[in-house]
Amino acid sequence: MPATFADPSAESRPIRLIEPVALEVALSTLPAPHQVWARAQGFAAKLGETCVLFEPSGAIAGAIIGAGTAKDRTACRFGIGAAIANLPNAIYHLEHDLGAPDLDEAALGFLFSCYRFDRYAKQSGVLAQLITPKGVDRERIEILAAAEALTRDLINTPASDMTPDALENAARDLATQFGAVMNVISGSDLLAQNFPLIHAVGRASVSEPRLIDITWGTSGPVVTLVGKGVCFDTGGLNLKPGASMGIMKKDMGGAANVLGLAHMIMASGLPVQLRILIPAVENSVSGNAFRPGDILTARNGLTVEINNTDAEGRLVLADALALANEAPPDLLICMATLTGAARVALGPDLAPFYTDDDPLSAALTDAATHSADPVWRMPFHAPYERMIEPGIADLDNAPSGGFGGSITAALFLRRFVPDVASFAHFDIYGWQPSAAPGRPKGGIGQGIRTIFTALPKALNL
Repeated sequence: MPATFADPSAESRPIRLIEPVALEVALSTLPAPHQVWARAQGFAAKLGETCVLFEPSGAIAGAIIGAGTAKDRTACRFGIGAAIANLPNAIYHLEHDLGAPDLDEAALGFLFSCYRFDRYAKQSGVLAQLITPKGVDRERIEILAAAEALTRDLINTPASDMTPDALENAARDLATQFGAVMNVISGSDLLAQNFPLIHAVGRASVSEPRLIDITWGTSGPVVTLVGKGVCFDTGGLNLKPGASMGIMKKDMGGAANVLGLAHMIMASGLPVQLRILIPAVENSVSGNAFRPGDILTARNGLTVEINNTDAEGRLVLADALALANEAPPDLLICMATLTGAARVALGPDLAPFYTDDDPLSAALTDAATHSADPVWRMPFHAPYERMIEPGIADLDNAPSGGFGGSITAALFLRRFVPDVASFAHFDIYGWQPSAAPGRPKGGIGQGIRTIFTALPKALNL
């Protein structure tokens, strides 16, 4: 269950957030025993530093938490929220002088820190509870936290239990929750209805490949979300080494993030016509697996030479994007755990995106500063187009040389949406490699809060 805030009518203890510059003044306003205790603990108001205060009886009286400097809070997201979540068992309320962005982040960071993936083993519970801080939109923050929990749960579930059919079931649960309409094309029907690349990539798996198609809303701008749903990626016949295969359950992170974003849009009632397209496959090895050297024809008629079966994500996305292009939406967003090159360029924490739409880029960049969800614009560098043209087919799915791999993948995808005026592709990682405040090791939402925050401006809502 996603975390929520405590009942606002409950009896609660105060938490005071203190910045280093105001430390002495703040401590001087505390009761004398609390001043002595805080100084004896060496409390210096560093970001996330906590000092629990007690009544003479030993009961918890409240706490003080270091807010650090504005620079500290920018460098370490969710530090305050994580510190609140780690307080001892009690219900708390915030007494603060934070501005709205910092306050929203603290509240969201608290709920993020309450997340536990306990499907397979009991996890230690979060003891602290927090009343919604004054000035925070409780409904919005809880929607964001629920969407993040959904995204994390989907990615964290191992491929044994997150097969293409299981991903379909998860998508159906979401569609049912919000009264959306869902259609699925699977197995040989993919060939009959002209989705040859999705079928080719997934045909070697015991769980049939499929295209999940969800629609919601009847008025407003048309927004289509496309998410890569490779539930496990062995690399195919270009088999990955063991070290690279270890976390490939996360290769459906694009689909998980798209479903999380869809949850935000539908739960908040955003006035849009939403469509979600998820090609769900498992890239497996079998006698009928697609091969290096094969030339496949995509839904839109473009031919693709297969130079590496481990570059399968762009193939399944190509068919889904071609479908989206047939009825061009006002905005098309693609999300995928697509390339290692993106991680080399920007690391695991920063989500690169590609778009030719400058106003959309500006809206995303501005939204990122208010969402604690960093993104970075990358170029559709036209001179690299020749790198994805192999000569014997229209496109190459894995250009040789290794240069600009994230860019060439983005250029490949752009070939399938020629009629879409506003298109953005996010090459995300979808994984937290080590624990950080509000973000345990494992699956993670990337870019979706930024996109959600940017939508009203980008669509003139």
